[in-house]
Amino acid sequence: MNQMKSRIIISTVYNVEAVKMANYKPRIVDEVIAHRLKNKAAILVEGAKWCGKTTTCEQHASSILYMNDPDRVKQNLQLADISPRSLLRGDTPRLIDEWQMAPRLWDAVRFEADHRDGFGHFLLTGSAVPAEIDQVHHTGTGRFAWVKMRPMSLYESGESSGAVSLSTLFSPEDEPVFAESKSTLEDIAFLICRGGWPQATFLEGEDALVQSFDYLDAVVKSDISRVDGVSRNETRARLLMRSLARHQGTQAPNTTICEDINVSDDMSKDTVVSYTNALKKIFVIEDSPAWSPNLRSKTAIRTSDTRYFVDPSIAAAALGVGPGDLLNDLETCGLLFETLCIRDLRVYTEALDGSVYHFRTKEGLECDAVLHLRNGSYGLVEIKLGGDKLIEEGARTLKTVADKIDTTKMKAPAFLMVLTGASPYAYRRDDEVYVVPVTALKN
Repeated sequence: MNQMKSRIIISTVYNVEAVKMANYKPRIVDEVIAHRLKNKAAILVEGAKWCGKTTTCEQHASSILYMNDPDRVKQNLQLADISPRSLLRGDTPRLIDEWQMAPRLWDAVRFEADHRDGFGHFLLTGSAVPAEIDQVHHTGTGRFAWVKMRPMSLYESGESSGAVSLSTLFSPEDEPVFAESKSTLEDIAFLICRGGWPQATFLEGEDALVQSFDYLDAVVKSDISRVDGVSRNETRARLLMRSLARHQGTQAPNTTICEDINVSDDMSKDTVVSYTNALKKIFVIEDSPAWSPNLRSKTAIRTSDTRYFVDPSIAAAALGVGPGDLLNDLETCGLLFETLCIRDLRVYTEALDGSVYHFRTKEGLECDAVLHLRNGSYGLVEIKLGGDKLIEEGARTLKTVADKIDTTKMKAPAFLMVLTGASPYAYRRDDEVYVVPVTALKN
């Protein structure tokens, strides 16, 4: 028994200050975590591998348990099975990294949260939904706060000046908006392929671009099967990822994805669904739900989700393309640019207590992104690579969509914005539509 106690102590001792990085790039979610630690006993931070969950949570932790520490993983799993509460001992906030490896820890944290005074006791990180979810007996309602973390936005990685704030656009004050942007189309193509992986933002050139290919390899070779213990074929996983990359920003049904894949492989619809669900569980895919406003006419609204990867670089890697390829194929560049913008808009909007949706009618009228806050305010966004013709087209679409909304039953849009790539300026047009380069935006 004394020997077991000794092991428990050894397994929970880490030098927390040593893991707090001097060159850490602050994340927008830092403020969210700090705030939630003041009013919740435990916080679960979820998101794709490599997006920076552990590093960010280390900045807030006073003690740490790394469940996947190779020197202690077997011991950690044994303790989680026979004495899960022993792993929770330590200064608070206590970080439990990759908690889903031992689902029983959830109920142990919930129990401890019930029997401790105050808030901010535990930080949990997870890069997958646990396969053995049946071992979790309590939802955590009232004790846990859920925080979604994504790869870095351009403002976090330093490529956006942040001269234009979404919070300002949502504000009722009529403040002027103007900013310059020096980003070129070449810059945008590079940022699409590099992605928002924190490690890649410290690298340059090919060294930065290779990170997304390494991520893709990890997903198709291992992660897509490990998430639920179901063996999945690497070649089929690659074909699926490639098809999903070709359908970024669309509402393509599984039958369309299946037909696309079956040019190369005889893959059933059920198999497509199984693989796709696995990708969602490891936060590789994050589709955009449909928005349902009150319209003046009885126009039918499409309710299917719009397909997106959590980061545009995954799509670029799946297609096997680099910045030069995108510059030679502006249609594909535009699709992947939309994925980049949706990623950033999600990061910024959720920091304002909002969500990002997609709107489309059966007749084909659509709006790329609807940013909807909890207080009912919302903004309409069209995403365009740039150029006067595309900006004009986007502005016209926004005005048409806004005119169809029944403002006697809901608020009028707080703003209309064309979000662009290589535009030189952020400004407000005479028709009150904002034109904003993504490299000038922040939350």
